[in-house]
Amino acid sequence: MLKHILFITVLSIITGCNQQISNADLSDSSVPLLSTPELSSIGFLNAIYVERDVEKAKLFVDAPMKSILAHYYIAASVQRHMLNLSMTDVEMVVDEVGIDFFRKSTQDVTVIVKMKGLRAGELWVDDRTLRLNKHKDKWIITEILPEK
Repeated sequence: MLKHILFITVLSIITGCNQQISNADLSDSSVPLLSTPELSSIGFLNAIYVERDVEKAKLFVDAPMKSILAHYYIAASVQRHMLNLSMTDVEMVVDEVGIDFFRKSTQDVTVIVKMKGLRAGELWVDDRTLRLNKHKDKWIITEILPEK
């Protein structure tokens, strides 16, 4: 019986954390944007899709990805070539975090962000998966995983 209660408690904590971060949460300047994988992922995608600011997006990625972002230069090109998804009026929420319960010992995670917006004038919902590594207490995006 105790195992069941513990399992349900852990499961509720994990699932309760997955949907809490959205692009509306980025307005709270008291939270460092690179402190969690969720904030780093939403911050990067918000910079590309909402603010359309490639320079701001560079704050969330490692050096190899910074050079790729510099090559594409504008947010529309980054959307098209790096993320394979051009959209406007985008809203985002974290859908899933590939991380264990003991987050402090994890150095490499994947985050799936669900995005809803307009694509060619039509409502579109899609996911993007990002891989992040922890560097000196900051979560940095190292890869945009190809969609299946």
